[in-house]
Amino acid sequence: MLTPAELVWLIAAVARGDEAAFERLYVATRAKLFGVVLRILRRQDLAEEVIQETYVRIWNNAGQFNPGLSSPITWMASIARNRAIDVVRKRSEVSIEEEPAAMDVAAESPDPLARREMSDELKRLLECIGRLEPDRQKLVLLAYYNGWSREQLAAKFETPVNTVKTWLRRSMMDIRECLGL
Repeated sequence: MLTPAELVWLIAAVARGDEAAFERLYVATRAKLFGVVLRILRRQDLAEEVIQETYVRIWNNAGQFNPGLSSPITWMASIARNRAIDVVRKRSEVSIEEEPAAMDVAAESPDPLARREMSDELKRLLECIGRLEPDRQKLVLLAYYNGWSREQLAAKFETPVNTVKTWLRRSMMDIRECLGL
């Protein structure tokens, strides 16, 4: 596996249209991204389609990658994950709620491509969430960004539902205080 610095360099080269760099990036990251997608879709044929679309998006959006906002693999995995979740949502026979694996690999922060367009208020909110302990950050984002129920959170964190409710309430109080509300 390449280092994050090498991946940043490759993405920058891809942004300049370097096909050899794109091939190296593909070889270095395909297994990781395919694993993310396959875990969500649970079908190899769909996963292969989504990986192809993911790399087209990486090629087209490489110039928008900002290493100050996320690591290269996080940026690429979010593109793959979001595309896979779109496919799950479009498949009429399966809803996203019936695919718990999609939630397990859900990003713990918004799509890095969308960060450019965030309002100042949303940036402040994310900054306040970032001040929480890592487990509380994950809990809040799974609950309010991904829509997990208290019961799902209790199972994920292996703790009673009432404890989850308390943690969420305290986390929300900390966020409100940070926002000055």
